[in-house]
Amino acid sequence: MKKRGKIVVLHFVGQMPLAGIAWQAMHYLLGLEQLGYEAWYIEDCGADPYDPRGNTIANDCHYNVNYLKRVMERHGFGQRWAYWDASHDTYHGLSRERVRALFAEAEGLLNLCGATRLREEHLACPVRIMIDTDPVYQQLKYAQADPETRAYLDAHTHLFTYGENLGAEDCPIPLCGVPWRPTRPPVDPDLWPGRADAPPCFTTIASWDNRGKDIEADGITYLWSKHVNFLRFLDLPRRRPESCFRMAMLPLDATVRRGVEQAGWSLIDPRPISADMTSYQAFVLGSRGEFTVAKDIYVRSNSGWFSDRSVCYLAAGRPVIMMRTGFSKFYPVGRGLFEFSDDDDALAGIDAIAADYAVHSHAARALAREYFAADRVLGRLLREAGL
Repeated sequence: MKKRGKIVVLHFVGQMPLAGIAWQAMHYLLGLEQLGYEAWYIEDCGADPYDPRGNTIANDCHYNVNYLKRVMERHGFGQRWAYWDASHDTYHGLSRERVRALFAEAEGLLNLCGATRLREEHLACPVRIMIDTDPVYQQLKYAQADPETRAYLDAHTHLFTYGENLGAEDCPIPLCGVPWRPTRPPVDPDLWPGRADAPPCFTTIASWDNRGKDIEADGITYLWSKHVNFLRFLDLPRRRPESCFRMAMLPLDATVRRGVEQAGWSLIDPRPISADMTSYQAFVLGSRGEFTVAKDIYVRSNSGWFSDRSVCYLAAGRPVIMMRTGFSKFYPVGRGLFEFSDDDDALAGIDAIAADYAVHSHAARALAREYFAADRVLGRLLREAGL
């Protein structure tokens, strides 16, 4: 396919070297290539790197840069990536000069997850697309006239969000006239080979407690942490003892671990799973399906949010049972994909999958191709951005 121009993806695979984050970035990069663009990956947000081996912020980025280099080389981007070590003001991969020139050459940039606060060099790119993968928080901060948020968002020419229901009558989040456009997580189904088996355990990868981004609006406090919703449905395994439920999660303390395990969940260490893309993929492929809650901020706002992790399950032919966020307005549920807001809904999804696993496995892959295939998702996004 004839190349249509360069597009830069800004993200944080190196800063946060976890496999789920690497897969997220790669689905965008490969999706752009499928559309005929020349995709480049730049990581220059300047944040200190996280070292998952010690669960700590690191001063030395050696591990992080090597992780990013392996990810990029594995998928054909070995000559098209850069990481800025802000602490030592050093560029790895592409040089500082090449990165600066690239922003002027590119037709557009995708600020994936809003990972980077755009600076003068980024503004040389004429089309600057923000992809808001965590909806509601930024919209509420903007509505509260937070000056940093407004400057951060207004530096972009186009704003897209995984909150596909934002702006609808049944979603109470104010948009203040900002033209947020809906988008959804892309996936490349060809990278997730389906299997005919039916593994025994539903799984998910989760953080028990997420802090720092609770926000209040109109007397409602929207909570960022998932654990409040995990607690609501924690005892479901006891209701279906013939099924297996496994969570890859680091609990905060022994009390949390004891409560989760007593409710019937098997807890496993997520660090080996997230250490590389192959291990993460094997975990998904070895799952019966995904059973997961969503963050309170997505659920109570009826945002329409959908998970970039869940689309990997679907692409792998693993059915998904996910807490209701309003996404069923946009994707069909009942075959391969189920939503729940109470115990009865959740149990009905578990039972339906048990009754005919092959049908729901096939339907999951079909959903991934029809609604989340990277070339379709990104093709629409770029058309709406004028590219």
